[in-house]
Amino acid sequence: MANLQDVARAANVSKTTVSRYLNGSLELPARTAEAIDTAIRTLNYSPNPHARRLSLGRSDTIALVVPDIATPFFATFVAAVEAEADARGLSLALHATLNRPDRELKYLDHIRQGHADGLIFITNHAGSRALAEKVNSGGPCVVVDEDIAEARVPKLFCDNAEGGRLAGRRLARAGHRHVLFIGGVDQMISGARRYAGFLEGMREIAGPDVRIERSCGPYTFEAGRAAAQAFVARGPDRPTAIFATSDELTIGLYEVLREAGLSIPRDVSVVGFDDVGPLHLFAPAVTAVRQPVRDLGRRALELLLAPPPVDPERLPPEELLPVTLIERESVAPPVGQTRRNTNSED
Repeated sequence: MANLQDVARAANVSKTTVSRYLNGSLELPARTAEAIDTAIRTLNYSPNPHARRLSLGRSDTIALVVPDIATPFFATFVAAVEAEADARGLSLALHATLNRPDRELKYLDHIRQGHADGLIFITNHAGSRALAEKVNSGGPCVVVDEDIAEARVPKLFCDNAEGGRLAGRRLARAGHRHVLFIGGVDQMISGARRYAGFLEGMREIAGPDVRIERSCGPYTFEAGRAAAQAFVARGPDRPTAIFATSDELTIGLYEVLREAGLSIPRDVSVVGFDDVGPLHLFAPAVTAVRQPVRDLGRRALELLLAPPPVDPERLPPEELLPVTLIERESVAPPVGQTRRNTNSED
């Protein structure tokens, strides 16, 4: 098999000249370039892609760090980044951390040793100073979905506050004044912003006398089941509507409510969040705030590959992608109110 030295000898030029010509860093006279091209064809030479990437100082690989790949949200996000990377001729190195801080730090060390040209990073817990320092330690990076407060890199989120407002307005317009908010914690922007937006949306329509209870916790099936079991065990003073702030929470919630014989939306109305899983196939189909997860994946890679800022000391602004309320069949007025109140602004 011919190598770079064979091509150089056949074209009567140096090995360095051939290497620079192939990686595009050297412009040659037409006669010399033709001699190299002829030697390549004659010898059936195929450049070593690994060596070429080393000579260019890049790997053509993007690292993607996510908490897991089992949930619909993260699986869809990974697929979107992979598709966009493939369209740009890039490879993707996927790392699933199981949402463990020690694994996050380990993968960041590995990536920063030169195994990737850039990093798209998602955590699903409150960030730490140690994590921010690793993210800031060098190389292009974009933080997506959940914030790392001290990370000085571009950040891309869905508009969590607006998603909360959309859900709050919908339930308030249906006549609900006592509701349960499930999921998230204030230490994470998704939970804090969704709750703040939800409170704002409810009060915008219903005024200040709404009663909002909150069940904090992770966005998991188990947390959805636990919140639903506590809801079922209550007496007649329980909320008339529930805002479950992830697909997994909604699925766990539906499972327990069905087992308890409670009817949605007759006994309790439900609004979900994410709408990446098959919520439209539920009985009844779930009204939900939809996150544009595929757009999130595509835009994350665009931001990562964008030119660096002119002023590296200036903190990049966060970017928000819009969300949408998808109306289905899981919301109705509370028992005792007529359906004419569904679209009321009062």
